[in-house]
Amino acid sequence: MHWLGWIRFFEAAARHQNFARAADELHLTHGAISRQIRQLEDALGVPLFERRNRAVFLTEAGQTLHEAATQSMDLLAAAAERIRAPAPNAALVLSCEPTIAMRWLIPRLGRFSAAHPDIALHLMAAGGPVEFAAQGIDVALRRNDFAFDPQWHTSELAPERVGPVCRPDRASAALADASDAVRLHTRTRPDAWQRWARSAGVTLPGAPESGLAGQRDAWYEHFYLSLQAAAAGLGWAVASEWMAADELADGRLIAPHGFVPDGSAYHLISPVPFARDPRRAALLRWLRAELMRPKAGVANTPVG
Repeated sequence: MHWLGWIRFFEAAARHQNFARAADELHLTHGAISRQIRQLEDALGVPLFERRNRAVFLTEAGQTLHEAATQSMDLLAAAAERIRAPAPNAALVLSCEPTIAMRWLIPRLGRFSAAHPDIALHLMAAGGPVEFAAQGIDVALRRNDFAFDPQWHTSELAPERVGPVCRPDRASAALADASDAVRLHTRTRPDAWQRWARSAGVTLPGAPESGLAGQRDAWYEHFYLSLQAAAAGLGWAVASEWMAADELADGRLIAPHGFVPDGSAYHLISPVPFARDPRRAALLRWLRAELMRPKAGVANTPVG
C-alpha cells in the first residue's frame, strides 16, 4: 500500500475519531479501515490511535500526522479549485454577508440577470472567513473586518461609509443627549457607534468601554435588525450608506449627519484570478458599476 493510500484512510479515521464512520464515508468495511491503519502504524513504528472501550483516540504522534494530513488535503483541494475549469452553464456560487445580501444585493439582482442572462447566480448568505472548496463557493462578498487569506484574489469594490440614521419623525431627538436619543446597537458590529464617532470627530455621552451606550439604548443580534428598528422609529442606528440606500432614497430613513468612511471596505474575493473565469469577471464589473450608481436621499451636511 502506498503512503498516499494509507494517509487517505488515516485522515478520515482521525477526523471522525471513529473507524466505523470513516468506513461509511469511504464505502469500506470497519475491518478494512482497521487493517490499513495497522499497516500504517507498523510502517511508522509508532501507534497513531489509542484504543479504549471500543473507542479510538489520537496519540501525540497521531495528532502530529493528522495536522500534516489536513494541511495536505487543504492544499490539494485549493490546487484543484485553481485549475478547475468551470462547467458549461454552471451556476456561479456567491457567498455574501447576510445584511449586504438582504438590504442591497437581492433588490438589484434583477439588473444583473438582465445584463447577464447567460450567468446563473446562486446566492449563499454567510459572513466571515471563507472555505471555498469545502463549501462549494466560487466568490465571496465581504467587508475586510477580518484577516484575508494571502492566497485569495481580492478586489476592493467600495469603501464602507457609515452614519447615524433614523425615521424622519425621530430626527428631533438629539444624538448628543443620552436621555433623549435612543441609540441602537448590534452584536455583529458592537463598535459601530465608536467607529463613527471617532471617524466623524464627534463626542457622544457614555463610556467608550460600554460602546457609548446610554441607559435607554437597545441591542440587537444582527446589523440588519438595528436598521429595521430604526426604520420602525425605535431610535437611531449607525448605518452603512450602502445598506440603507433604498430606505434613504424613498424617505423611510434620513441621515442628517451624513456619512463618513470608517476605514473598512467591501471586497469581492475569489480563490482564482477573476480574469480566468468570465463569470467572475462579469460579476466583478457589475458590482463595481452598481456601487458607482448615484445614491438618492443622502444628506451630505457636516456633522454637528
